[in-house]
Formats: sequence, structure tokens, C-alpha cells
Amino acid sequence: MTMRLADIAAQAGVSEATVSRVLNDKPGVAPGTRQAVLTALDVLGYERPAKLRQIHTGLIGLILPELSNPIFPAFAQVIESALVLSGYTAVLCTQTPGGVTEDDYTALLLERGVAGIIFVNGLHADSRSNAARYVHLTELGLPMVLINGYRPDIQAHFISNDDVAALDMAVAHLVSLGHRRIGLAIGQERFVPTMRKTEGYRRAMANYAGVTDVSDLVVNTLYTVEGGQSAAQQLLERGCTAICCGSDIMAIGAIRGARNLGLSVPEEVSVVGFDDTPMTAYLDPPLTTIRQPVREMALNAVSSLLDEIGGVPAPRGELLHRPELVVRRSTAPIRTPVVPTS
Repeated sequence: MTMRLADIAAQAGVSEATVSRVLNDKPGVAPGTRQAVLTALDVLGYERPAKLRQIHTGLIGLILPELSNPIFPAFAQVIESALVLSGYTAVLCTQTPGGVTEDDYTALLLERGVAGIIFVNGLHADSRSNAARYVHLTELGLPMVLINGYRPDIQAHFISNDDVAALDMAVAHLVSLGHRRIGLAIGQERFVPTMRKTEGYRRAMANYAGVTDVSDLVVNTLYTVEGGQSAAQQLLERGCTAICCGSDIMAIGAIRGARNLGLSVPEEVSVVGFDDTPMTAYLDPPLTTIRQPVREMALNAVSSLLDEIGGVPAPRGELLHRPELVVRRSTAPIRTPVVPTS
């Protein structure tokens, strides 16, 4: 957007000469007048010149999609603690449906002059979102790190869980227990983690179970308890004896869905979650799940961001972290049908 002095002067109620002096950071302008010009810039959507942006080197933006899923507070806790130890403070920005958007938070953080931003499962993870918002930040020279949801069209440092390997582990575990009719309850198709988990599941089903057509074994829904319940009921009605879920939250819903159909877990249905959030060990039954290495990913994100702030550019591209299968009591060997004797 081309900056027009006349528009800024009209908005601020000052002369174009005064606007010019403010933009060039010249002395001789009253503080109130200077602030009026800066406010006019913001109202008209113009970018403040770099020399006029107040830099708060101690502040780091941390943008999360929500707090209802325990995996995101887990990331926030590690990131905030690591930043404090390095002399920084996280400005936590969490989104709610119909509330402040990621773009709004980003604009607010830029206005506050943060030294960098960490995005956790942000809009970058949506394959349909416009990458221009992140390209703009790189053009501004703002250090940033993006967690999960790698996009090759965004030249930034990404840190991701290896979702393909994660589903390979889950399916291999269930096949080792005798299951072959294994379903996948997963979120919306457009999200990069969903795509990768689905890819890992398809490969593993072909490699371990010899199943190449999984079209009726995958249900895309929401990453919620209700989504997991709905998906599980559909999969169980299609004859599945085991279900891999896209999150621990969905796995809770899957267990509920099985019980609504009169089926017990794990005696009749095995369920595998994803994330290993703190609650999983205390569920009934304790949940077998894939542990996302949250601490390692979060510490790596902080370290990379601080390096970049310090003038050492982080590598552009993706750093994958290896997940871990945590076996508890929500999975069991497939029940062998009892053959009546004559």
C-alpha cells in the first residue's frame, strides 16, 4: 500500500510537513501531535517505519489455536518457562470461536514491538489458508518459528511431530494384537497434520495388514470429543475392531461411542489416542496413545527463535521430531470368536 502524506495529514488533523517530520523521526514535534500521526498511520493501515516501532526485546508472542485441548497448554507451559529462563516474557494469545483471530493477534503483537513470535498449529497448518500473512512477517524481518503444519510456501523454521511415523506405530501395534479391521477417526482433511496422519495410516495398513483400500475405514470429522464419538460409531458399525484417533480428545469420544453401542474397551474394541496429554494415564481405561514430544519440540522452538533474535538465522524448512508409542490398557488382543461345539 502506497503511503500518502495527504491522507495521513487529514486523518491526524495536521500539515503534511508535520507528517513528514514524524515519519522521518525529526525533532520539533509535540508528543501529542506525534502520537496523532502514528495513530493515523495505524487507522489507515499503513506500516510504521522501522525507526518508529518501539522494540520490546523482552517480549515474545505465543499464538495458540485454543486451550480446550490439553496439548496446547502443554506447549505453552514449556515455552513460557524456557523463555523466562532466558530473560523473556511470553505474550500468550489464544483464540476462541468468534473471538480475536490469529491475524488480529499478530497485528497487536507487531504494534507492541515483540522480538519474535511462535505459532503453534496456527493458520499455517491449514492447507487452504493464505501464506501471504507469514510472507509479510518474513519481509518485515520478524523472527518466528512455526510448530506443526509444515508449508513449503512459507520460508520459515518449522518444528513438527513426525505424524507419518506416529500412525505407523499405532497401526503396527494394533496389527500385532491381531486386529486387521482398523479404523481412523481424524479431523478435517484440509489440515496438514490430518493429511500426514492419514498418509501414515494408509501406508501402515498396506504394509502391516495388507489392506490397500481404506476408503470405508477413514472418517473425517472434528478434533473434539463429539467428533471422536461420531466417527467411532460409524467405524464400529462398519465392523472395525480397533480405532486410531487423531487426538486424545477424539479417543475419549471414541470410547464413549463404543460404550453407547454396548461395546467394551478394550475387550471388544481397542482405541489408540494421539498426543499423550497429562490426563490419558487417568482415563478408564488408561489410554494407549502416541506421545508427541512436546517438551523437546517446545525447547527447540525457543532455542531457534532466540538464536534468530540474536542474529543467527534458523534453518528454513522443517525439523521432524520422533514420537513414541505409549501402551496402556485401552488396547488388547482381538477377541477370538467362540465356535460352538456340536
